[in-house]
Amino acid sequence: MPPLAIRQLRDLMRYRFKLTNFMSSEKNRLQNCLTVSNIQLANVVSDTFGKSSMNIIDKLLENPLDTSFDIEPLIHGSMKDKIPDLELAIDGFITPEQAEKLKVIKQHYEDLISRRSDLEKIILSLAEPYLEEIELILTVPSIKNVFSAIAIISEIGVNMDMFPTSKHLCSWAGLTPTNNESAGKKKSVRISRAGCYIKPLLVQCATAVVKSEKHPEIRNRYLRIKKRRGHKRAIIAIARMLLTAIYNILKKNEPYNPELYKKSIDISATREITVEQAILLAKSQDFKIVTAT
Repeated sequence: MPPLAIRQLRDLMRYRFKLTNFMSSEKNRLQNCLTVSNIQLANVVSDTFGKSSMNIIDKLLENPLDTSFDIEPLIHGSMKDKIPDLELAIDGFITPEQAEKLKVIKQHYEDLISRRSDLEKIILSLAEPYLEEIELILTVPSIKNVFSAIAIISEIGVNMDMFPTSKHLCSWAGLTPTNNESAGKKKSVRISRAGCYIKPLLVQCATAVVKSEKHPEIRNRYLRIKKRRGHKRAIIAIARMLLTAIYNILKKNEPYNPELYKKSIDISATREITVEQAILLAKSQDFKIVTAT
């Protein structure tokens, strides 16, 4: 059983996850109310919940029947060239009832932001004994947010001795195919439903890192697997790769080293290949290497 502090961190991080989901729901509700009222700010600005957009929404809610106010004082200077488009975007009709609903949603959304901020202070205080492990996990590609690192630690702990191998950890996290076989026939190779909190986080990180060319040891593996098995299975394989890296990082107390995960092979234009490269290439294609008799 993990230490009390880890269990408390896990509970707090899962609650933070719930608050984040609530915030997303309220953002969707607010956007839906604006769309129903023919307020099309989302077509002009990149973030409907940015400071300039929220200033415009606040002004609309002061008097829903008046959409002819001056927009320029409410927006950032870089958006002044969009004023004609913004004026068209707010040329809708908000009923008094819809305006009251928008106020309730907006207030709830702001309250959720405040409550999550209070919760994050508690989380950071409780995570202080694990700052060294957090810094190590932050060296893993695509894990740049301290709360992502804390979320991982809260789920798997910092003592990797409880997992005999990294494969046991990946299986526990639901990132390995299930063993559904009968009479020698595999019925399913889908991943299990385990790891309902850590798996989405790792998949999100994997999806982000494969888009970057800064980590060829990961991107090349993704492209190789995608070619044979498709995007979804390739992303799961990269998520499993990231969790394996985290396991070794915590086990050895060492930062991420990309050289340890480079499996891509660069074959020259002359098509020459060394024996070592040939063996590595065969293994990457799931061949089993046997000794000739």
